[in-house]
Amino acid sequence: MITGVPGERKAGERRVALVPASVAALVKAGLEVVVEAGAGDAAGFTDAEYAEKGARLAARAEVFASADILLQVNGPGLDADAADLALCRSGQVVIGMQDPLGHPQGSAAMAARGVTAFSLELVPRITRAQSMDVLSSMATVAGYQAVLEAAAVLPRLFPMLMTAAGTLKPAKVFVVGVGVAGLQAIATAKRLGAVVEAYDVRPAVKDQVLSVGAKFVEFELETAGAEDKGGYAKEQSAEFIRRQQEQMLAVVARNDVVITTAAIPGRKSPVLVTAAMVAAMAPGSVIIDLAAERGGNCELTRADETVIAHGVTILGPTDLASRKPYHASQMFSRNIETFLKSIAPKGELKIDTADEVVAGTLLTQGGQVVHPRLRELLGLPNVAGAPEGV
Repeated sequence: MITGVPGERKAGERRVALVPASVAALVKAGLEVVVEAGAGDAAGFTDAEYAEKGARLAARAEVFASADILLQVNGPGLDADAADLALCRSGQVVIGMQDPLGHPQGSAAMAARGVTAFSLELVPRITRAQSMDVLSSMATVAGYQAVLEAAAVLPRLFPMLMTAAGTLKPAKVFVVGVGVAGLQAIATAKRLGAVVEAYDVRPAVKDQVLSVGAKFVEFELETAGAEDKGGYAKEQSAEFIRRQQEQMLAVVARNDVVITTAAIPGRKSPVLVTAAMVAAMAPGSVIIDLAAERGGNCELTRADETVIAHGVTILGPTDLASRKPYHASQMFSRNIETFLKSIAPKGELKIDTADEVVAGTLLTQGGQVVHPRLRELLGLPNVAGAPEGV
């Protein structure tokens, strides 16, 4: 079978779905790999490296025309102008990030085209699938980069310094949401010398916060059942969020940097930092909102824009992982390599819907949307025999 790797066409995207090291692994597993010439340039991987590891280089149209399986960072389910989808053919398999819960119509379009599509954002949080978890991989990069972005904008140094001109106090950083991105942000801010505190609605993460050297902030809130079976924070009631905001104001006000990471797949991000909190912060403070793509955790965030309010700089970047494309591509590539080898052992594609990972990630097949949650979002009737809870 032929596996194709087109270059990414999303504006500003610098990652590539497969790096040369993974090409070698797939070739060894019995797959032929064809890569669009120049696909890895922006991430720091040359055509010569791909060729050395066994890939065949080709023009974009040939990659789409010849590949049985396409590997992309941003799949055609995200393609706003449908340019990539128009190049796909019926029966072709596409593996990548598709944002199916946020953009279900993209999956409907792939089904209409006859594409068999997998969405790596939906990889279940089970032990066997950890090496396929692109959300965790990309969140690691985003959490790290968020701190660097804050440090570049903040008009003060992060570490405490003893100088001939006097002692410089360390910056104070508050991280809201302690998932993978939040933990990486805490660790990075600590390494830069900041004093860090963090908050999460899930009390179970307290030990994780303490383990990376930060203080865990606790509010007087009822948090029983705040975590779903997948380990994510559940959506909370309006009254809960109101009380949370009231108690959070003082914490936000005393920090120089606030990094928010609370996102809910397929839904608007909860507003945790209000305009009143921004106004209470010292001029020159910085907010980095990692949930900007779905509206933001800060009331004043605008995706991919810099907002200055009350002297506070609010950043809402949606491409943080792409800003470190070399290692982000390495991690994504290993995730997609592991996934592909699991569904194409010895170079032969086997789509087994009894497999929890396959059932959780398979969006479209045979001209239909087959994922139960996606069918519900699209208003389609349930498929007989579909697995429950996917």
